This record gives sequence, structure tokens and C-alpha cells, in this order.
Amino acid sequence: MEPEPNKTVTFDKPLTQWICVSRVWLMPTLRRVVTTTADSTTVMDYLVDFEHATQWDSGTTACIRISGHGGVDTVYRNTSTFAGRTVELDYTVESLTPERLVVVGRNKSTTSRDTITVTPLPDGASVEYVAEFTFNGLVALVVPLVKPMLERLGDRTAEQLRDCLDNLPAQGTRADRA
Repeated sequence: MEPEPNKTVTFDKPLTQWICVSRVWLMPTLRRVVTTTADSTTVMDYLVDFEHATQWDSGTTACIRISGHGGVDTVYRNTSTFAGRTVELDYTVESLTPERLVVVGRNKSTTSRDTITVTPLPDGASVEYVAEFTFNGLVALVVPLVKPMLERLGDRTAEQLRDCLDNLPAQGTRADRA
């Protein structure tokens, strides 16, 4: 049985959803939540510098700032390895608040909208990472085949992110540093 177009379909992992548009699976979404012993200010200060993606994103092999000063409209060139291929996306900081970073990466076949939300906890922080992928052209036709690889990448990145954040030196709150 084929799902109806424009309906959300949930697969075996509840954190992954795919949207069916015109009978082509175009938009997988990965969502992972990790907790860390690092405080929320330390975590956010670290993640806002997207060049650090080489340390916490298991697929990223290089990430350099190509324009801007780290705030909104800053552009980073991210090089990743996925499914045995090198993939390059230019990520632009779309939105930045004390608790949320939104970056959008683009190349001719892929758009990735990544939203990172950091929430303080009594003994650290919670980090929600949501990556929404849109594939264009012929790449869109193989999206169902890449689902397991995206899931594994999401699992490895969540584990690596947690380990990396747990090893950050504490900075205290922004008020403490003011």
C-alpha cells in the first residue's frame, strides 16, 4: 500500500519522519536528544562556532568559516563523508538566540536545515539536534535507500556530540562572566 502524497509517515524509528510529496520521498528528518554534564552556556558557546563540527559531527571532515563573524548570515563550508562520497555544503547561520542555533546548508542536490536547541538542566544541559534534509533532482529518487545510513550517522553523531560536550571545560553562566 502506497502512502498518500503530502502525508507524514513514521517509520520504525519514531525519531525519523519522511514527507511524501508527489509520490517521491524528499524530506527525511533526523532528531536526536543528548544530555551532557556541561552547562548550557558552555555548550551553546561551543556549538555556535560551527567550525567545531569537525569534533562532534561524525561525518564532518572539514568545516571552515568563509564569511561573517559567527553570527547571523555567517557562512561555513562543511565537507563531510557520507555513503563513501565526499559532500560539500555551504551552511549559513539563519538564526541565533542564547538557546538555539539554526544553520542551513546547501549544494545543488541537497539542503540541510539543522536546528540545535540547548536547554539548561540541574546537572548540565540537554541538546536537541534536528536535521531536515531536502534532496533535489535524481538524488531524491534514492532517498529511501539512504534512510538506514542517515540513521546510523545520526546515532554516531549523537554519541560523539555527547562525548565531546562532556569533555568541555566549564565556563559558568554568561552572568558570571559579565
